[in-house]
Amino acid sequence: MPMTDPAAYDPENITNPNNYINRELALLAFQYRVLEEAMDPANPLLERVKFLAIVGANLDEFFMVRVGGLELQQMEGVTDLSIDGMTAAEQLAAIRRESYKLMKEARRCFHEVLIPELDNAGIHVRDYADLPEKQKAVADEYFHQVVYPVLTPLAFDPGHPFPHISNLSLNLAVAIEDPQHNRRFARVKVPDSFPILIPLKASSGSVRKDGTVPYNHYFVWNSHVIKANLASLFPGMKVVEAHAFHVTRNADLEIQDLESDDLLETMEENVRKRRFGHVVRLMVQTDMPEFIRQTLVENLLMDPKDVYIMEPPLSLGAIMQMTRIERLDLKYRSFQPAIPEPLRPSLIERTAPIFDAIRTQDILLHQPYDSFSPVVEFLRAASRDPKVLAIKMTLYRVGSNSPVVQTLLEARRDYGKQVAVLVELKARFDEESNISWAKMLEQEGVHVTYGLVGLKTHCKIALVVRQEGEGIRRYIHLGTGNYNHITASMYEDLGLFTVDDDIGADASDLFNYLTGYSLKQDYRKLLVAPINLRQGISQLIQDEIDLHKRNGHGHLIFKFNSLSDAGLIRQLYQASQAGVKVDLLVRGLCCLRPGIPGLSENIRVISIVGRFLEHSRVYYFRNGGSPRVYMGSADLMPRNLDRRVEVLFPVEDPNLAQHVHSKILRVYLSDNVKSRLMQPDGAYERIQPRSRRYLRNVQEMLIKHESLPADEEDA
Repeated sequence: MPMTDPAAYDPENITNPNNYINRELALLAFQYRVLEEAMDPANPLLERVKFLAIVGANLDEFFMVRVGGLELQQMEGVTDLSIDGMTAAEQLAAIRRESYKLMKEARRCFHEVLIPELDNAGIHVRDYADLPEKQKAVADEYFHQVVYPVLTPLAFDPGHPFPHISNLSLNLAVAIEDPQHNRRFARVKVPDSFPILIPLKASSGSVRKDGTVPYNHYFVWNSHVIKANLASLFPGMKVVEAHAFHVTRNADLEIQDLESDDLLETMEENVRKRRFGHVVRLMVQTDMPEFIRQTLVENLLMDPKDVYIMEPPLSLGAIMQMTRIERLDLKYRSFQPAIPEPLRPSLIERTAPIFDAIRTQDILLHQPYDSFSPVVEFLRAASRDPKVLAIKMTLYRVGSNSPVVQTLLEARRDYGKQVAVLVELKARFDEESNISWAKMLEQEGVHVTYGLVGLKTHCKIALVVRQEGEGIRRYIHLGTGNYNHITASMYEDLGLFTVDDDIGADASDLFNYLTGYSLKQDYRKLLVAPINLRQGISQLIQDEIDLHKRNGHGHLIFKFNSLSDAGLIRQLYQASQAGVKVDLLVRGLCCLRPGIPGLSENIRVISIVGRFLEHSRVYYFRNGGSPRVYMGSADLMPRNLDRRVEVLFPVEDPNLAQHVHSKILRVYLSDNVKSRLMQPDGAYERIQPRSRRYLRNVQEMLIKHESLPADEEDA
């Protein structure tokens, strides 16, 4: 838990657990920062609804994975302590306290803040009981024509076993009486094939001051409509009462690669099993009687401490539906992603092949501010170019209707290219999509592999081998984000096109490692986990410490999603103790405590939560005035460093390295609108601008391609 007593910290003993923050509580703290965005009136209203839905979806995953994993540890008697010295039981108790507060605050935000503002904006979410008779009739008609045929009431009595309650399902626990006044119990699942909110009508509103006429949108909760019409499901019976509940099951399934002859088959089986993990959270509404709650607890074979009594909606992530309402005035203003200048002749003017541009110079992409289309065009050009001999790439999360996968299929099917793809089947919650793509690629003759035994392949790399003259040249794209055209417009990521010979040779060695058999332990320029990435980052930090001791001015700027690796945290503490300035841009969880005298007073941790999900990983080392910059897929977590295939790649072009430092990282460090500064106790405080004149929102600046004033760029 957060600590406020400075005497509890131990600068003399870096390994003391008091010097670290619990991983799970740090992750919950991130959800609070997302919730702040839902509360922030400066954000467009429907974007605030989206942030609240993200909190709900994130908590679903947190319970499925993190809480589920801790409960499994407790069941198995695992005695390992967390980085801050807590047992699994202690962590679960702390999580229950913090998550309860967070879930209640999220629903308070929905009912007391967002619903009134949505009403004022002409978007009306109604309880069934509050509908006028005409709208009730519309809702009832929808129920009978659309919903009723799908519903399957399941009885629970001596002749009917307790029904299986699937993961993340919203249900109604129904108490009924037969004509002899015998009480019965039944479960009705609210179908997830229908929207959580039933649209009733849209009508013109009153004329605004600007002359526009908004539409009024009316919605009613699907579960309320089902509840109001339960008599149709139980003819001849009396419906006494019905209460909603929501179940979350453990989904942290371990894949025993060594025992699996076919990883594809194993993953398909595990996706099916996910529905049957043990229950880690039961959310019920405040009006559910104790006897029904107890019936659920007993038959779900769960710990009563995992029951959370909540105001509706129980399925908070499902309100994402509302963000699809066509109200552009309530959303972020759209913008046109740029095409980097070196690629304009290839993608806009169509005067030169993309290979010419990449061969001329390394090219940096910064999504979503730069378009994702150069990546697709790179692969499309490779598929059609008669000089291209092979295309190899890794796919982690590509999404649906992927132009990347379609291009790979075209390369093999229509142009006969040699195509090899590593599809990571263990990409959590994207397994089904990836299995589908893998089968489709295999059917077209693409060489498909599924990764290495015991390791998840998380690196982002595409290699094109092209015949040029008497030899071959390798064109490479490396990135921090997935080859996903949808998330490329929502996630902030960086990528690099290069023809560097050493990186190309490393890329070939990497694919041989991924698709064949290789014990290669040395790479020319790439840092590859689990082979040399941990040692490489550690050595770069140590070099910065040594240079600072000799010449001063040591500076590290790291931007990533998460920091939980104890060894590298200790090394960052040592850097601070040596006087190195350390700036950490950490979007999510951070187990390091900044600002502790004698331990981390030279470390600053900033978290930015805004319109785009900060996703890039960048590692900047001042290196005595000759900066070294690495980017890639790896966060500083044990899983990334030791149990995944990750890649960090150097940005060696001095102009690009300078651009990353002054036009990206320093702009991030200047943000005073979306930034929170982490305190030693793990709390986050908003960074306050000196005045409105100095407001700086890094994401808005990057949309507009604005830079810092010249006198601040090199400060």
